[in-house]
Amino acid sequence: MVNDKKLYVSASPHARSRKTTRSIMLDVIIALIPALIASGVIFGLRALVVTAVSVVSCVVFEWAFRKFIVKRSNTIGDLSAVITGILLAFNLPSGIPYWMVVLGDFFAIVIVKQLFGGIGQNFVNPAIGGRIFMLLSFSSKMSEWTAPRAGFMNLGGVDALSGATPLVSDDLPKLMDMFMGVRGGCLGETCILALILGCLYLLINRVISPAIPFSFIGTVAVISAIAMLVKHEGAEYIAYQLMSGGLFLGAVFMATDYTTSPISTKGKIIFGIGCGLITCLIRLFGSLPEGVSYSIIIMNILTPLIERVTTPKPFGTPKKEKAEKKEAQA
Repeated sequence: MVNDKKLYVSASPHARSRKTTRSIMLDVIIALIPALIASGVIFGLRALVVTAVSVVSCVVFEWAFRKFIVKRSNTIGDLSAVITGILLAFNLPSGIPYWMVVLGDFFAIVIVKQLFGGIGQNFVNPAIGGRIFMLLSFSSKMSEWTAPRAGFMNLGGVDALSGATPLVSDDLPKLMDMFMGVRGGCLGETCILALILGCLYLLINRVISPAIPFSFIGTVAVISAIAMLVKHEGAEYIAYQLMSGGLFLGAVFMATDYTTSPISTKGKIIFGIGCGLITCLIRLFGSLPEGVSYSIIIMNILTPLIERVTTPKPFGTPKKEKAEKKEAQA
């Protein structure tokens, strides 16, 4: 800024945003509301209760850990624990026992997030970490899918309501049922329409970049098209691959996590392509029916390497070779 012929130089960053962690998390919560409503309509009241139990558990664990264990200022006001609770619940069957939900929340908040320093310090997405912990610990319960339209007031278990998720079923639902979420699956992943509405909200408000969701879903579409030709399947094969499992939920709400994804656009695209590639490899050649969670957590771990090769150098920084030569001569 020039004033009275004097030059004042302030420290960077020079461009600032009015967005805060809390406002960003609030936007994400708003974007998740359509999927939450859809889960209640499709799977009944128990889906909403599972989500509430998960959210409350995450908030309590974060508050208690910071107050009694590390004795630091509390961070529940930034709403990040609420997001973790919702996303972990969305990755669970609606008939999951409540005590398992609480245990998964403990792992996500305490082990994955807080033991590494809290928000901004975790190296993998807490909700995905919690889900994988539960998949490994309670594999049978995590694969019991509640049949849709079981009744809104249903609060019981899934003994008589078990249905198959499309990725492991030969009796596939209609494409419109897939799009609207009338199928077996985790409570927040089935309704593609609700997830698209949430995605549009985040894109319009510039909470997320389109680079990761588009490259993730696009990669799955391309590989599915190749698999369709090899397997001599119909064109609907691609649509089923895109709408099955947790692809949209993972690509929009979990792969885009600020802490565990690259900063640069080039890095985001590489990250998304990697997620899509690993997802398809697991789906087509692995023993697991779904690979979205594993693909995201693997790419989370690779994020520092992606950052190293894609982050642009500050203007005026000498090239590595020249810097090393100058240092050697000194």
